[in-house]
Amino acid sequence: MKTREEIIRYCQSFSNVFEDYPFEDKNWTCMRIRKNHRIFAWIYEREGYIWVNVKCDPQWRDFWRTAYESVVPAYHMNKEHWNSLILDGEIPEEEVRRMIAESYDLCQGKSSQKNGSRE
Repeated sequence: MKTREEIIRYCQSFSNVFEDYPFEDKNWTCMRIRKNHRIFAWIYEREGYIWVNVKCDPQWRDFWRTAYESVVPAYHMNKEHWNSLILDGEIPEEEVRRMIAESYDLCQGKSSQKNGSRE
């Protein structure tokens, strides 16, 4: 996945999700969970690449940052709980999907069921 559209389409495969543009700057897309309006993915272009900010468990935060140079402390976010994924081809697609899915799980809360349609 390298394009905004691919990321949005993957995020929409989760249950009860909607796309939002909270700023006048249309560069910033966020993917929200309908029931609580929490954002689980910020999607934007920066430095010639699509970036995706995802929430992460602090126990995994440093693992991801060490595993891939294209996972960095989140741009414009709380760096303790959020990472930025730079979609420059370094991070395998399955890992991008995994990090987005984990962000969705963290943001939806404990009581809801996840959608099994992750591809």
